[in-house]
Amino acid sequence: MIRNYIKIACRSLWRNKVFSIINIIGLSIGLTACFLIYINIKFELSYDTFNKKFDQIYRVAVDVRHPNAPVIITPAAFEQIGPSLQQDYSQVKENTRIAGARFLVQYGAVKYQEDNVIFADPSLFSVFTLPVIKGDVKKGFEAPFTVVITQAMAKKYFGNVDPVGKTLTLDSKHPAIVTAVIKDVPANSHFKFDMAVSYATSLNAYPRGPANWAQIRGFTYIVLPKGYDFKDLERQLPAFANRHYTEADRKEGANYDYHLVPLKDVYLDALRGGPERGDLHNIRIFSAIALFILLIACINFINLTTAQATERAKEVGIRKVIGAARKQLITQFLSESVIICLIAFLLAILLSSSLLPLYNQVSGKVTNTTIFTNVYVFHLFILSCFIGVVAGLYPAFVLSGYKPAAILKGRFSKSGKGVLLRSSLVVMQFAISIVLIVGTIVVYTQLNYMRSQPLGFQKDQMLTIDFFSDTAVQRRLPVIKQELKKIPNVISAAASRSLPGFGNGNSESEIENKAGNMQQMLIDAYYVDQDFIPQFEMKLAAGRMFSKTFGTDTSTAFLINEAAAKSLGYTTPAGAVGRKLKQWGRSGKIIGVLKDFHFQSLQEAVKPLSISNDPDFNRVLTVKVGSTNISATIAAIQQKWKSLVPERPFNYRFVDEAFNAQYSAQVNFGNLFMYFAVLAILISCMGLFGLASYSTIQRTREIGIRKVFGASVTGIINMLSAEFLKLVILSSLIAFPLAWFAMNKWLQDFAYRITIGWWVFALAGMAALVIAFITVSFQAVKAALANPVKSLRAE
Repeated sequence: MIRNYIKIACRSLWRNKVFSIINIIGLSIGLTACFLIYINIKFELSYDTFNKKFDQIYRVAVDVRHPNAPVIITPAAFEQIGPSLQQDYSQVKENTRIAGARFLVQYGAVKYQEDNVIFADPSLFSVFTLPVIKGDVKKGFEAPFTVVITQAMAKKYFGNVDPVGKTLTLDSKHPAIVTAVIKDVPANSHFKFDMAVSYATSLNAYPRGPANWAQIRGFTYIVLPKGYDFKDLERQLPAFANRHYTEADRKEGANYDYHLVPLKDVYLDALRGGPERGDLHNIRIFSAIALFILLIACINFINLTTAQATERAKEVGIRKVIGAARKQLITQFLSESVIICLIAFLLAILLSSSLLPLYNQVSGKVTNTTIFTNVYVFHLFILSCFIGVVAGLYPAFVLSGYKPAAILKGRFSKSGKGVLLRSSLVVMQFAISIVLIVGTIVVYTQLNYMRSQPLGFQKDQMLTIDFFSDTAVQRRLPVIKQELKKIPNVISAAASRSLPGFGNGNSESEIENKAGNMQQMLIDAYYVDQDFIPQFEMKLAAGRMFSKTFGTDTSTAFLINEAAAKSLGYTTPAGAVGRKLKQWGRSGKIIGVLKDFHFQSLQEAVKPLSISNDPDFNRVLTVKVGSTNISATIAAIQQKWKSLVPERPFNYRFVDEAFNAQYSAQVNFGNLFMYFAVLAILISCMGLFGLASYSTIQRTREIGIRKVFGASVTGIINMLSAEFLKLVILSSLIAFPLAWFAMNKWLQDFAYRITIGWWVFALAGMAALVIAFITVSFQAVKAALANPVKSLRAE
């Protein structure tokens, strides 16, 4: 019986080749898009699940509150909060701390600047599942100047030699012993590193002044018992912290909020996520897109199958007369549907495997290197069978329900309900497509808006060299700058700790507000030399800039931006000039207020910023070059750098590239959105093409008669196209409010955003109409140009 169903199904598919091909290609494209999105979403939701204690690990986060200032939300915690929690509460089974670091690492003649380094406690390797290949990650890692490295780093420095017991030199002065080698940190970990340096090294080699229990630094994680309600411990944290404060820890006016963040939420936490974080909104958007694309493909199948009802009616009538039960007919039509979906499944496997590398490249993240991992292919197979059954149910019940007497007597006619259903489904298809078109336009317009806005500083032709705060380089900076400026095409040079787009630190500061009180605030902080502000062409709103004629400018002078002045209550920038400012143990005055400049992405509002002139904090050297012969200029700078700073590698970037890199996630999102929108439109057009083809075939005699009576080619094309274009116009009216709501909500994540203008909807609607007209007119033109004699003879 099954064999007979398959044989009949294959014959039917072959007899209706055009519609079968449209269905198969549409479904395979839809399944491919859905499959790639599914793999990506599964990867995003799998972060940190490789840890055996995944459901027991929590990150401790401390938010800072100051009077008359917004709450500062951080993913970090007090440096000593983890050990103190484990000491005070029996339910805290383990704790570990992680802090970011960077080192110039050397072994023999091999030397690299390593940015992906952390300070960590030995407990890191018992809290998190980081398999050890060789060596000791516990006792051996407790001492200062010990390190644990990954497989990749071991290969990089030692080749095939066993690295355990070998010594690496950190920053040309600290010998550190390799105590263990671990497997590379999984790609779906919210923190990654190539080398872990013992936390004891941080405490011994880099003293940070008097001990302060309440110093916020790095990330702290604790392990709680399975099933324990972490909220119970979270409620006790304020009293716990108060017990541990000393008078030296207390900061007048500062208060703290304490949070325990489950490890399962860390990666997707929009407020307290780490350097690498996911976006739950984007996951939801792409989930919806995947469902929409599948829905469009299923609509094609239903439309094309029910459209052929007239041709299949006689077949149904004869089968019923010779004894076929309705159940058998339903099974027959469902088998045809499932076979189409299984063929589409095989094509989807080939397409997904071929397109996965491209998808990884466009998304900016390697989710998988092959689709044949886990049970992904099995999931796609189940989905294909499910679609085959669900999409085939309605056509199967409709076709199997025809009355044989009416069919065989010739009284069968097309159902008005069927026409209405197909029209409704076409409207749904194009409504989804138009929503995606509007979304694509809005995403790209927003990205262009952010990249084209005035930033308040000059970022072009700025080459920056990172020397990582090397004190030996800091002392030689005046000479290095002078020598570099001798190179043709080098305009100027300036040193700083931070740069726009590169990230920056912050500082607990006390600043005199408008009321004359010293206001405590955690403020973003820049440390620069006197050439920095003129080189970046930043503008002054009030007061003066740093000057070599004022000797105190390197110790007691500060600049702030307009945002800081406003947060302190000053109605004009000039009101803040001359006010007191205390920072890092230094007391001074505000000598000037800079106009706001965007030192972070335009996705965020400009934050309050302090700028001080302190050569001991400088970490990077920025060289402004001319716009011609850039490659030759870079080569000359590199040669000069090697002669002046032989101990440091020439690591450089351009400021504009680094600043624009902040938008890489949005650019990747926009590209994927556009590609999936194109796929949705393509599948919709394939269905529309099939319906137009069928409609033209059904009206062959009518077209012939109209031509005999003098109808023009243009008139026939308009007649055949009009009914479909009306559906697209209706789709636009439905899609526009939905698209506005969805994209307006997406834009709320941007501090500086566009307003969705009427032209966006006009452009999307016009694009949909043009695409639909081109799709339909192909068949309309073919029918209009046909010889009417042949059309009537065929009838």
